Amino acid sequence: MECCRQLVVLVDVLLVLAFCGHIAWTVKASSQCKQALSREIRPHSVAITEFGAVGDGVTLNTKAFQNAIFYLNSFSDKGGAKLFVPAGRWLTGSFDLISHLTLWLDKDAVILGSNNPDDWPVVDPLPSYGRGVELPGGRHRSLIYGRNLTDVIITGDNGTIDGQGSVWWNWFQRKTLDYTRPHLVELMNSTGVVISNLTFLNSPFWTIHPVYCSHVIVQNVTILAPLDSPNTDGINPDSSNDVCIEDCYISTGDDLIAIKSGWDEYGISFARPSTNIIIRRLIGHNRNGSGIAIGSEMSGGVSEVYAENLYFFYSSTAITIKTARGRGGYVRNIYILNVTLVGVDTAIRFDSTFSPHPDDFYDPNALPVIERITIKDVIGNNIKVAGLLKGIEGDTFHHVCLLNIALTVTSGSPWNCSHIQGYSAMVSPETCEPLKESIYPNHSSDCYHLSNHLRSSVGILILAISQAQQQPHHQ
Repeated sequence: MECCRQLVVLVDVLLVLAFCGHIAWTVKASSQCKQALSREIRPHSVAITEFGAVGDGVTLNTKAFQNAIFYLNSFSDKGGAKLFVPAGRWLTGSFDLISHLTLWLDKDAVILGSNNPDDWPVVDPLPSYGRGVELPGGRHRSLIYGRNLTDVIITGDNGTIDGQGSVWWNWFQRKTLDYTRPHLVELMNSTGVVISNLTFLNSPFWTIHPVYCSHVIVQNVTILAPLDSPNTDGINPDSSNDVCIEDCYISTGDDLIAIKSGWDEYGISFARPSTNIIIRRLIGHNRNGSGIAIGSEMSGGVSEVYAENLYFFYSSTAITIKTARGRGGYVRNIYILNVTLVGVDTAIRFDSTFSPHPDDFYDPNALPVIERITIKDVIGNNIKVAGLLKGIEGDTFHHVCLLNIALTVTSGSPWNCSHIQGYSAMVSPETCEPLKESIYPNHSSDCYHLSNHLRSSVGILILAISQAQQQPHHQ
């Protein structure tokens, strides 16, 4: 009994130490996510109605938005300005934002994307992709667009931005498009971006796309599209750094969040990675994508991704890394924890056969480096498959670490692994052979972000339990 009491005290101490091991990252995450919120107050403000806009859902207001933002540009060096969109249904084509601007939507305001493709101009492909994602050549510009900007806020009192994407989905499925479909919001080469307190509906393609950006915050947004809508990803940080996504609900036809960094030889050449990505308190579901995906376009590299407190229900896949021969690049230093799953087909998936290529000029010998992936504290009910973890022959994915995972799996073969190397501890159902070697006590340093406190503490715990089990028990 004395031995048991000592173990209980030891466990309590270890829990405190484990918590302390995460304090540094938690503080960093909090400061990163809050750094731009103080910029919401602007000294100058105008309403879109002052520029002739009509909120009847029928009148096209593209010129009104363009003229209002042109006028507000004169205040960019005077503390910036706010464009207020009041209650109403404001039909518009694509328009540009400017630096030091807040676009503010009233709770009953709806910005509607035009159903006329001519209202979405065609622009050049992204240099890290080399062509449109769906078709060679250019791409339609997003509904709300900006490039080379500083200090941009898109927010409101839970107003709505509706891309009315069904016409685009039909054109895509009928193969009648000449260019890649537009995003709902895309900001390029910009810094100090905040998108918050809004609902985004029915994007023609990806919904929120920060590309070549830094210091981006997406908070308290709802993103919705039909579960059968094609490629309506929620939030796609792309070749961007210092991105915080938190407190979001997403239900779409594809990935809820997809971290990207360019496509094959174009992404390798452009060499702009996605790094320092924080995702917290995300809830959502889909039927044709993942809760969190990395890739498949990841040729510029993805690293330092921290995701916690995730809840995915009745979804295709929870966590995915997508890549292929020819991608090059790397995915490393990924830490995902505190995940709850209900009715998910596949909990964890590494897909190395995701092989659409932009053209025939990619290098098939450009192999991706996938390493130091830690997934811990996952619970799930009614899961079909725990893990489909497929590396590439001759390109093993290294240091994959699974810790404290408990899944109720309906399949008779819960794990399917190949060309994978790593470690595990406290995983149920028992993981595949390449991951069966225990993390502790010898391999914790190979597992990303298991802190020294946590590593040493768990080692002590295992030693204490082992010693206690060897001692005689007295009634």
